Amino acid sequence: MEQAPTAVALKDSPQRWWLAALLVAAMIACYAHRGALSVAAPFMRQQLGLTRGQMGLLFAAFFWTYSFFQMPAGWVVDRFGVRLGYVLGFVFWSAALVLTGFASTIAALFALRMLLGIGQSSAFPASARAVSNWFQERERGTVAASYLTGVRLGQAAINAIGGAFLKGYGFRTFFVVIGLVPMIWLPPWWWFLGKWERRQSPAPAEATGRPESLSFLRSLALFGDRSVVGIFLGFFAYDYVWFVITNWLPTYLVEERKFSPGEMAFYSSAPFVAMSVVIVVSGLASDALIRRGFSEIPVRKTLVAIGMLLCCLIVPAAIVQDKMTAVWLLTLSLCGLGIATPNTWTLTQAVCSKNIVGTVSGIQNFGGNVGGSIAPALTGFIADRTGSFALALGLCGGILVFGVLCYWLLVEKRVDR
Repeated sequence: MEQAPTAVALKDSPQRWWLAALLVAAMIACYAHRGALSVAAPFMRQQLGLTRGQMGLLFAAFFWTYSFFQMPAGWVVDRFGVRLGYVLGFVFWSAALVLTGFASTIAALFALRMLLGIGQSSAFPASARAVSNWFQERERGTVAASYLTGVRLGQAAINAIGGAFLKGYGFRTFFVVIGLVPMIWLPPWWWFLGKWERRQSPAPAEATGRPESLSFLRSLALFGDRSVVGIFLGFFAYDYVWFVITNWLPTYLVEERKFSPGEMAFYSSAPFVAMSVVIVVSGLASDALIRRGFSEIPVRKTLVAIGMLLCCLIVPAAIVQDKMTAVWLLTLSLCGLGIATPNTWTLTQAVCSKNIVGTVSGIQNFGGNVGGSIAPALTGFIADRTGSFALALGLCGGILVFGVLCYWLLVEKRVDR
């Protein structure tokens, strides 16, 4: 199967690593924006009188739209290109975050969180399609690990910077500033990919040997494929736990473990830095195993399973008495997710033909963010009813085991359309 001349040229050019750097930068901005509400939550609760349950609904509102726009966003990326798809989403979500600084009612905050979710739905399908288009198969794990490290660095950065900024300037200025500054990413992205995508051959699929992108209605039939279902359910479990941690960790440390705001800033960011290192090591290790001749799909499935099982340390973290022991266990739990992280995405790329990578990546992230739409609200509800986060974090362990079984038993055959 031949690839478009542009894709082959970029795959063979050292300039592809500039693309990798742009993907990392975009993910740092994406997750700094997404995590802004979680670090502002203790301050907003105090100033606006919001309950844990109400904050949980605000966290979840993002995922209600983000989840259901995953597949349409993936289809747009497959149909109209990575360059335009990412830019439209980036501008839209940045504007929604800036406007959050002007919201004065919970209804307005709720609506803007939903708009943020619509905009950010393009990020992962566009990143996955970029890796599939412009990097060698033996580089997939490394590149995916790089931009997924950006995810954790974005979360760590907003947690580290947010505490001091919020204390000095308040949450309204906070949202406006962090919404505007990362838009400096747009010009280099538009210019760089413009050199490659716009020169892509317009010849029909019959002439190039490339399969056509599916229509949106035909792409819905992918839900009937066993491997796609396994990807959907497995990533549901992964993201359920990830979004419990990213949305509630600052509040958990302050309200349940009694850390000061300064301590919260450090102990809610350091685990994500550790996770970022593990993600890179996992990506490099998986690529090295594949270069040594091991089959790609079993390698990536095995690392996903190991990582998600290690993440089950979140259960004892919830019940130990010593608060520093809890932090260490949570850090190890996040490192487990770090082992799984690059391999969840590269497994999808390995299983799918290139013309549907964006669409199936959208389905994957849809499954994950169905979990994300449930996790924040359910965690807040359980914490309100029980007066503790222990039961909510214990539930995460059972969901992780379910996810491992889905990946291991269902994701087997290649998906071609």
